[in-house]
Amino acid sequence: MRAIRGATTVAENTVEAMQEAVTEILDELEKRNQLHPTDIISVTFTVTNDLNATFPAAIARKRPYWDVVPMLDVQQMQVDGSLEQCIRFLVHVHLPASAPIHHIYLRHAASLRPDWSLPILEGVGSRE
Repeated sequence: MRAIRGATTVAENTVEAMQEAVTEILDELEKRNQLHPTDIISVTFTVTNDLNATFPAAIARKRPYWDVVPMLDVQQMQVDGSLEQCIRFLVHVHLPASAPIHHIYLRHAASLRPDWSLPILEGVGSRE
C-alpha cells in the first residue's frame, strides 16, 4: 500500500469551480502515477472552511470506476494565515514499492510543497 498527497485551490466557492479543480487534480493523479481507479483503496478529501458549495467526493464519484472507491470529505483545520480555498487529498493505493509516486500540487497549492510540485502537464487544465 502506498499513499499519495495532493492539493489545489479554487477561485471561488461554487460547484463549477470546485468541479473544475477536483477534475483537474484527479486527472493529474491518474496520469502522473499511471493509476487506475481500481488500484485505489480509499481517498480522504479536506477542504478549507471557506469551501462548502459541494463535496469533492461527490465530484470524484462521477468519474469512471470511482463510484466504488471509499471516500471521505472533512473540513481542514483552520490555522491563521493558511492557504484559503484549498482542496487537499490523501489517496491510499495498491502500487508496487518500486513504482515512483508523484504527489500532485496545483494552482496556488503548489506553494504548500514546492519540493513535490511539478509543472502542469501539457493539455491538462490551467493554473490560477
